[in-house]
Amino acid sequence: IIIVNFNTKELLKKCLSSIFKLTKEISFKVIVVDNASTDSSTKMVLDEFSQVELIQNKKNFGFGKANNQGIKKALGKYIFLFNSDAYLEDNVLPRLVQRMEEDTKIGALAPQILNPNHTIQQSCGFLPDLPQVFLWMTFFDDLPGGQFLKPYHVDHDVFYKKEREVGWITGAAMMFRREALEKSGFFDEKIFLYGEEVELAKRIKDAGFKVILSPVASITHLGRGSMEKKDIGAILGEYQGLLYYYKKHKKRWQREILIRLLKLGAILRIIIFGLILGRKELKEAYFQAFSAV
Repeated sequence: IIIVNFNTKELLKKCLSSIFKLTKEISFKVIVVDNASTDSSTKMVLDEFSQVELIQNKKNFGFGKANNQGIKKALGKYIFLFNSDAYLEDNVLPRLVQRMEEDTKIGALAPQILNPNHTIQQSCGFLPDLPQVFLWMTFFDDLPGGQFLKPYHVDHDVFYKKEREVGWITGAAMMFRREALEKSGFFDEKIFLYGEEVELAKRIKDAGFKVILSPVASITHLGRGSMEKKDIGAILGEYQGLLYYYKKHKKRWQREILIRLLKLGAILRIIIFGLILGRKELKEAYFQAFSAV
């Protein structure tokens, strides 16, 4: 179990407590990778969770590189990446392991992710090919039945009620088969934050493995679950992550179309969120996103 931490001392404490209190029936090791926190997170881990292996970075290496540090230290057949702002409410990890054992072609597996009020948190989608980006930028994937269009972001709760093979799963909680990671090459360390799990999922699928979302287990995640909580950094990060993904995996003409679709989407969101709904912070965020591409 690998947890990357950056200044989330109290959340990390709750996360670790839930793991050690509730996880039974399997042997496991927890590795915390701290990205130069200044809130005494590392002292808390050392004082209260001596069984945890702690990696203390002298600078913030970002999500992907820090997880790679933990992955390279881990020895298990399965590797579970868990956000520090997430926690368990029951003994879910054995169920994820069992599902991986049942199907050796599953390379990455995500549980159902819930908000603290136990509503479903949107946490997966299909790979961002141009049709998916078009549907996302034009809001067509928000229409009733949009989940059947294989959208980049699946926002319909009904989709999450049964097991699905998808294009990507969120980094908040994901179990990997070690073999799949070794064949796909771990996280791309050029991505600091946002989009790294999408890019890795593509390589896992290209290596012949499946990426699965399964409600066989669920965890709770405190992270942003709605547009209302989406900050400027997240919006810009997602746009930049897509640009990098296309630079790495697509042809130049496809990247040119992507840029036009992202600009179109930014304009529509400036109009809807800024001019119609009066959301100044989102208007500013999409102005910056428009300029960034």
